[in-house]
Amino acid sequence: HKELFFSIVTLIVIVYLTYTEFTYNFSVITEERVHVNETSPAGLEIEFDISLHNVPCAILSIDANDPTGQRQSLHLDKKHHVWKHRLNKRGAFIGSRTQLELGSTLLEEGHLFEVSKNITGDNETEHVDHLSFEVDPDYCGSCYGGGEEGECCNACDDVKRAYARRGWVLHDIENVEQCKGQITAKDESGEGCNVHGKIALSTGGGNLHLAPNRGLETFGSDSKVSIIDVFLRTFEQFNVSHTINKIRFGDTYPGHVNQLDGEKRMIEDAYGMYQYYIQVVPTLYKFLNGTTIQTNQYSVTEHMRHVNPGSGRGLPGVFFFYEVSALHVEIEETRRGLVTFFTSVAAIVGGVVTVMGMVDQLVYSKVGGKTQELLR
Repeated sequence: HKELFFSIVTLIVIVYLTYTEFTYNFSVITEERVHVNETSPAGLEIEFDISLHNVPCAILSIDANDPTGQRQSLHLDKKHHVWKHRLNKRGAFIGSRTQLELGSTLLEEGHLFEVSKNITGDNETEHVDHLSFEVDPDYCGSCYGGGEEGECCNACDDVKRAYARRGWVLHDIENVEQCKGQITAKDESGEGCNVHGKIALSTGGGNLHLAPNRGLETFGSDSKVSIIDVFLRTFEQFNVSHTINKIRFGDTYPGHVNQLDGEKRMIEDAYGMYQYYIQVVPTLYKFLNGTTIQTNQYSVTEHMRHVNPGSGRGLPGVFFFYEVSALHVEIEETRRGLVTFFTSVAAIVGGVVTVMGMVDQLVYSKVGGKTQELLR
């Protein structure tokens, strides 16, 4: 029975080692290579979802600047957009996130009906289900001459941003369809704001910032701003505590890590300017089947800066300063393959048989020696 026992043990060891070698050689592994980027990407897509818990939507401005401080377009079109949604004191959405989120004004079914009338011109509809209402995906709101070619202004803020970028004055804002029925900051007292969307920025660097701006609410209106109003706005305090639900610079791929997703920052400084410095690294991911994803990774550092009121050196808010790296990362999926597997199996079989043979000889010599001693 000794020979049978050793044969079974040898077979079990061979099968186990062969299985581990199979999983090792046929599992997908990734190889990374880094090289200097010969050409810069055509544009940088940023997808974000950020909540400011104590800044009303009516005065929350979303803008982007280039490295020189000049405004740059968010390139809003049928693919890129920015939506704002009101939050209550507990951080929950007021109303439901719908496919029609124009500006920051969706509160109830009745208001959704009002907005839908502005788009469709249908005055006979009496009821709109805000959970299932859908807008034509090809809808592109007019920028009233302020936008670039192909730019869409689906929200009142988009129209104001387009005019501000050109340095124009927006007259007759009451005739702008997207601005009808806008909610004021007084109506949003004690509320927060969630901003989400996808934009396209220049790869030359710059910043995306979310900052409270009283001028956003009054832009295009006939209301007069007194010296006292200017003084009060200059020294107005804001709590820019925020949660980054999501921010990414392109499509995701297996193993992709976005460091800022789910991060929350509580800001105690009422004149605080919270800054994120982001290094964007262009990345090409190659799958085994030959398909590729051109995307970006990023690294980030943070800094909290106090802004003295009236100093002209910045405003309270959340700022994302970005720079595209000259390095390019390629990640490729590979397998070790059949040749490596069969070579390893041959080594396993030969090694196990040899070792078990040596053990068998050792055991036989000891048992045989004792048996001869007993016979004597």
